[in-house]
Amino acid sequence: MPIRIEPFVPNHIPAVKDFNERLQTAAKAKQAQLKKIRATALSNESTSAVRQAARVETAEARQIRMAQRKNANRVTAEQRDEQRAAEKAAKARALAEEKARKDTERVAQAEADAALKKDQKATRDSKYAARKARQK
Repeated sequence: MPIRIEPFVPNHIPAVKDFNERLQTAAKAKQAQLKKIRATALSNESTSAVRQAARVETAEARQIRMAQRKNANRVTAEQRDEQRAAEKAAKARALAEEKARKDTERVAQAEADAALKKDQKATRDSKYAARKARQK
């Protein structure tokens, strides 16, 4: 009996026919997905326009709020600067008044010292004159 050799075909390698069937099935599935996406895209065009309009409206509202906030911050900064300037002027005025008061006090003290010295000199002179008058 002659020995018959059969070709070795492992179980894990699919047949060529199965491979072609899988390719066709994958192509059909891909076409079905594309068809579904196209249908969804057509229906979404109307809603996408609405969504885009909503986005534009939201962006405009955001810009308006930012402009209002910026304006409010500017007004607040101006008020703060005015308040600081008023406080600085009041402080300068208070310092000037304090300096004037101290100068007035200094002049009054100098006049009082001069009057005291004049009085003391007059007293000393009168004592000196009395002593001289006694000696004569």
